[in-house]
Amino acid sequence: MDNQSRKINVAAISVFSNMTLVILKLIVGLTAGSVSIISEAIHSGVDLLAAVIALISVKTSSLPADRKHPFGHGKVENISGTIEALLIFVAAAWIIYEAVQKLRHPGALDALEWGIGIMLFSTVANIIVSEMLFKVGRETDSVALQADAWHLRTDVYTSAGVMFSLVLIRVLEWAIPGKSFFWIDPAAAIAVALLIIKAAWDLTIQSARDLLDANLPKDEEYWIKEMIHTHRPSVHGFHHLRTRKAGHFRFVEFHIKVDPQMSVFASHEITEDLSTHIKVRFPYTSVNIHIEPCDGNCQGKCLEGCLLTEKERDHLLIITNTPH
Repeated sequence: MDNQSRKINVAAISVFSNMTLVILKLIVGLTAGSVSIISEAIHSGVDLLAAVIALISVKTSSLPADRKHPFGHGKVENISGTIEALLIFVAAAWIIYEAVQKLRHPGALDALEWGIGIMLFSTVANIIVSEMLFKVGRETDSVALQADAWHLRTDVYTSAGVMFSLVLIRVLEWAIPGKSFFWIDPAAAIAVALLIIKAAWDLTIQSARDLLDANLPKDEEYWIKEMIHTHRPSVHGFHHLRTRKAGHFRFVEFHIKVDPQMSVFASHEITEDLSTHIKVRFPYTSVNIHIEPCDGNCQGKCLEGCLLTEKERDHLLIITNTPH
């Protein structure tokens, strides 16, 4: 199965899983009168919407470049991740509102066992689906799938927290009869919301970063620089390294300095070899390399990426400045 099919399949599984959890949590939450379970249903509803957005984005982002989109459609995944993060903020605000209302007007909880059961089911299901999303998302470098995975991973923690609060209410009711512990339910809902807000903030930073054409991660740029270094002495130096990412697509461009007497064919071979190595290491990368003659007069922008020794530089200066 190719990467695109894997991405679509796992995104579809996420949609189905979230749809099932929303229905079950709503039924149990309304039956039990538990605001924390209802808040979890809202959380899963946001996850469902996020999963649908992720499914649409992975289908769209892999469309080939066209006349109107010469750099492809990769940023659709980043837009998807940003929208998902904003949706989480809205859901968190709604959960806090409902929890505060419940604290002001407390009510009895019914069918706690059903609530505990659905939270356990939700926790296990989201662990399984989020692991699938993380695995495929990392292997295919899909921002949308990894964002969806973080949605579900947050749901794992919040579902487990709500389950613990319901168990605690039941245990305290048994241990201390006549006392009311219903406040634990909305308090757990507020804790859920705070966790959701933290996840939303992290997701916003991650998704919006590439929309602003930030550089590739430092370790990736370091690898590219090291690859250029392996082409000494044919490559005398490099500068103007610029990188960015859109979805799972990378864009790399830089200038390399070569011997002024080198043939066009030889210099072309160097660029082809560099491009091939970069694309093997980072699939779906567009590489643009500009060739410049090197006369040994390294200054300004050339100094940082100069690969010549002082002796080689002096020798080259003499050769290039000697009249023929």
